[in-house]
Amino acid sequence: MTGATSYNGAFTVAIDGPAAAGKGTISKAVAAHFGFAHLDTGLIYRACGRRVLDGTAPEAAARALRPEDLQADGLRNPEVAQAASRVAAIPEVRAALVEFQRDFARRAGGAVLDGRDIGTVICPEAEVKLFVTAGDEVRAERRYLELCGNGIEVTRADVLADLRARDARDAGRDAAPMLAAADALTLDTSDMAIEQAVAAAIAAVAAQLPRS
Repeated sequence: MTGATSYNGAFTVAIDGPAAAGKGTISKAVAAHFGFAHLDTGLIYRACGRRVLDGTAPEAAARALRPEDLQADGLRNPEVAQAASRVAAIPEVRAALVEFQRDFARRAGGAVLDGRDIGTVICPEAEVKLFVTAGDEVRAERRYLELCGNGIEVTRADVLADLRARDARDAGRDAAPMLAAADALTLDTSDMAIEQAVAAAIAAVAAQLPRS
């Protein structure tokens, strides 16, 4: 479903949170509803991680990143996810990618960005900030089912361990750690249907859109 009217100005929705909390699904739904552009910033770091796994130095990988790299196969597998988390902790990598994300965020017509530090570092002036989270076990089960559905052989225990390791790395890094912005609305999706979470996010955005 799309919004009744389109928006022509710059309007940024920042959606942060840990892996498998539902922020990607919510972000896409919000963007579709309002006709905003959408950027999964995690794909930027996954694409960098993919290049690093292929032998490129992290900062060089970030500076050489091309839009088509975000369409590469295999960016969702666990090995690339861990590589992405490692390169995201490198200040030089983050600095190389900040302007790309900020330019995207202020494009005309509105934009939704999801990641780990959008509301705190990339777009601290975003009109709407959401922090989407869920319990570890809930998120691990979601990710396990997703990976199995993509034909990747994993165990629930391994997925949970990987998820917790990534959370610790993302929250504990010196460069732009993952945390909720002070003015972010927190959505805990542990016991929410996706339709409920999307509806709550859409309501939060609609409340801040300028009235014509």
